[in-house]
Amino acid sequence: MNGAARKAVVLLSGGLDSATALAMARSQGYACHALSLDYGQRHHAELAAARRVAAALGAAEHKVLPLSLDAIGGSALTDRSIAVPEMRAEGIPVTYVPARNTVFLALALGWAEVLGASDLFVGVNAVDYSGYPDCRPAFIEAFERLANLATKAGVEGQAFRVHAPLIQMSKAEIIRVGIQLGVDYALTVSCYQADEQGMACGRCESCRLRAEGFRAAGVADPTRYRI
Repeated sequence: MNGAARKAVVLLSGGLDSATALAMARSQGYACHALSLDYGQRHHAELAAARRVAAALGAAEHKVLPLSLDAIGGSALTDRSIAVPEMRAEGIPVTYVPARNTVFLALALGWAEVLGASDLFVGVNAVDYSGYPDCRPAFIEAFERLANLATKAGVEGQAFRVHAPLIQMSKAEIIRVGIQLGVDYALTVSCYQADEQGMACGRCESCRLRAEGFRAAGVADPTRYRI
């Protein structure tokens, strides 16, 4: 990556989707500044995975910011008194974290403005997902409008673009693209209740979607399971 490469801020959770989004941004020639959030998630092992992925995929920089969303709770991912469901229920599941992607993208936007970057990448998906409202195309479009209204850079003519390259892809399609781009999915952690070593439960919806994706893609699943 040369010094003239365009900069992008890439939200990197350490999971399968965000790792693929980072690989896609890098393949498009961006100098990728990866941003992870330590938001009080019970699957804290994903942050170690994010560090591994950022290093393996050649991120120009990787920041991990503290953000205590567990202080407000309201999600099985931040409140240990709420059980992580192992069966898909009707409606938006309790693993939804209130306003998470809005907050994450706002922080990515702030860093992008500091860096002089115009591009944000996020690995949201509206096909093989859990019905979260902040993973839909309408949300991404709305946030992009906000980015260009709410920032000094946007008002002065630096147009921001929010890229969601996975948003209409199946999990199998995402995995196939990632493999082509050299993503080592063994480095990633997707499980909502992974232990400190990153071992997956194999039962939560995130584990199920991931396993089904590898099966459909015809790719060996490198996930380390506790069972």
